[in-house]
Amino acid sequence: MRRLPVAAAAAILVAAASVGGITLYHSATAVRTSDSQAWSAASEPSRDGQPAQRSQQQQGAPDAATGAKSGSGAGSTPSAAGNSSPKGTPGATATPGTASASAAPAAKTLSYQFQWQENYYFCGPAATRIALSAQGAQQTQNRVAQSLRTTVNGTNSADDTTRALNELTNSSFYKSHFIRTQAASQADVDQLRADVVHAVSNGYAVVANIAGTATDNDGNAHSYPGGHFLTVVGYSDDGQNVTIADPADARGVGRYTMATTRLAHWVALRGYSA
Repeated sequence: MRRLPVAAAAAILVAAASVGGITLYHSATAVRTSDSQAWSAASEPSRDGQPAQRSQQQQGAPDAATGAKSGSGAGSTPSAAGNSSPKGTPGATATPGTASASAAPAAKTLSYQFQWQENYYFCGPAATRIALSAQGAQQTQNRVAQSLRTTVNGTNSADDTTRALNELTNSSFYKSHFIRTQAASQADVDQLRADVVHAVSNGYAVVANIAGTATDNDGNAHSYPGGHFLTVVGYSDDGQNVTIADPADARGVGRYTMATTRLAHWVALRGYSA
């Protein structure tokens, strides 16, 4: 799968601190004091630079959870290379987590390090890298790209993100899940919700391969006609809404919330690693 243009926003309370071109997000409330410190829900970060050139620019983005549906895309600037549709069979078998569905909290957002994708075809490496950082695994986008076998045409499918996530965390937690129909069924929505809650409640972010256009909870449309990878770093309302870290967010925020149902439709014909 690959990526293209986008539009997004985010809101909620989180602490963000820039570290070597990386933004750290923690589940703590704070007021924005400078571009390299914390953000409050009242002060939305502004966009620095153009999408294609902001690979190392860090933007603070609040924390929340809600959602909508849409299409695919790639990097910050449109590209002819979209993300490929899913192929093959699911990847590594997931190892059950420690938190059961009944024991999982109603809402949870992971701490992670955000980083813009470094070029138009690195949405897969950037999204996977964000997920790895939630596990404390610090990797460069180039290193992750090698594991994903990413080319100028992008990253192929959720099977690749599943393989790389397990390899780079030295675990077998992640498993590939595909929605093979044009639109997600209720069963698909329920499965995605359960998978997000299970993963995030156990400290693992979810990497999703999407395509098309979807609207977030603030009414902002995010469009990736050629395909895109992004990271689910949190959920709320028992998984009815998700918090997304988007390494190619056209608004320069990098974080927004969306209804899980809309995310499921966005993933349709593609897949996710959870």
